[in-house]
Amino acid sequence: MPDVRRIAGRYELLEQFGQGGMGDVWRGYDAVLDRPVAVKLIRPQAVTSPHLAEEFEKRFRREARITARIQHPGVPQVYDAVLDESYEQLFLVMELVDGVPLTAYVHPERPLPVSWAVAVAAQVATVLSYAHDVPVVHRDLKPGNILVARDGTVKVLDFGIAAILQTDVTRLTATGSPIGTHQYMAPEQVRGGRVTPRTDLYALGCVLHELLCGRVLFSGDGEFHLMMQHVNATPTPLRQLRADVPTELEELVLHLLRKAPEARPADVQEVYERLRPFLPPPGEESAPGEAGPAGAPDPTGIFRRPYAPRSRVGASGARPAGAAAGVDAPPAVPAAEREALREQIREVHEHYRALMEEDRYAQAAEVVGEMIEPAARALGSESKAVLGLRRRRAFSWQLAGDHRAALPEFEALADAYGRVSGPSSEDARESRAQAARCRGELGQVTEALAGLNGVLDVVRSVDGDVSEEAVELRRDIGMLLLAQGRTAEAFDVLDPLHADLCMVWGPDDELTAEVAETLAVIRLDLDGGAAGSPT
Repeated sequence: MPDVRRIAGRYELLEQFGQGGMGDVWRGYDAVLDRPVAVKLIRPQAVTSPHLAEEFEKRFRREARITARIQHPGVPQVYDAVLDESYEQLFLVMELVDGVPLTAYVHPERPLPVSWAVAVAAQVATVLSYAHDVPVVHRDLKPGNILVARDGTVKVLDFGIAAILQTDVTRLTATGSPIGTHQYMAPEQVRGGRVTPRTDLYALGCVLHELLCGRVLFSGDGEFHLMMQHVNATPTPLRQLRADVPTELEELVLHLLRKAPEARPADVQEVYERLRPFLPPPGEESAPGEAGPAGAPDPTGIFRRPYAPRSRVGASGARPAGAAAGVDAPPAVPAAEREALREQIREVHEHYRALMEEDRYAQAAEVVGEMIEPAARALGSESKAVLGLRRRRAFSWQLAGDHRAALPEFEALADAYGRVSGPSSEDARESRAQAARCRGELGQVTEALAGLNGVLDVVRSVDGDVSEEAVELRRDIGMLLLAQGRTAEAFDVLDPLHADLCMVWGPDDELTAEVAETLAVIRLDLDGGAAGSPT
């Protein structure tokens, strides 16, 4: 395995993907629980004395624990807080969110649909209601701290970070640089006053204004001038910038942006109630122009279909990464580059095997997954090397229990191997069988049985009834029938299988003994519950 930095003996720092005033963010991996994580390295203020170090440690632990108490899907979970003895390496280990920050969707020439912007604001308001009840005030709410996940769920990041760093003590550091994000700072923050939940409401007003008109609330020359605008300048009403904004929504934004905290809405619950008329009702489909930016997730979906189940496997028609519609010719790549790539693939396989030996299945899937796209571009999407990488990733997903991800990949692999090697080839058969096993794990037993029986028919015609592949298929079919309560049918499959195993592999073989034990249980059930049952 390649050398990686590890903290607290378990969290591996794999790749830095974010950087900001508060600290660096890494994509990490929890080697104990076999799951990806986000690790934020927080930059503390200088710790100049043992007393300050002790106070800082207490504050860090307290705020991390308080943040972890915000129980809402819109807040990434805090898993761990790590502080080393020097107080220079300070980490928060959190849920890794697959999403895009709001900054990616804000553009002055491409205004967002009103319902899209309101749906984001309503979800943020819901998150804030849970936080303020703890109570936790965010202090640094801004588009860069708000992600829209692939399913349209809005995630609010960095709760508690400002409190850990005590950014509300003063607006300026010793060098005269502002602390916090000046485009979204409430007047009381600029003045160094008391921070309350209504401070977050002001920032929410700034965010909603920006989502609706594509521009920040105030802009000016220099940070000090900008902060003074938050204290003294009058916001431009939204309808002067965008005529289709409803009057009541404009009034809400102006209410959120009032200079005095006590003049703003009473709480975030009031804000949500005033946003509700602009949210789509349950069951309503998106109208043309309401879908948001091309390729963007839809934050209105949770309001249109509240508590909807996850989409069915394969329902969207989307292929897993690396899947292809047909055979493509490998591009012309110099021989030296192809050999270098093949060496990279060999190293990935070695890393993969090491991870699998440690039962780190989720990380193993990530390791091979990162190699699939570059390998496909150089070698062709249905080259042997690329299909091998995809197959290993699917097996890792399966062993990690992520059958929803593994199923469509195995099905795509079965099609690809069918084109490359023939539909009755061993690779195609194995991929179809694994897809069927995934369906069985997902409760789609009828489809799983059909898939396994289809593969068994091919195997019998090629290798007979007692090959290792055929035996495994017969065992799995019998166990699926038993799980469905079809006891007699399961007996009819497993009894002749046991006879074949005794003859070919012997009665002491592990699989033979396993089938014998299952048959003994079936006989008890049949003898006790049905007349004329087999003997």
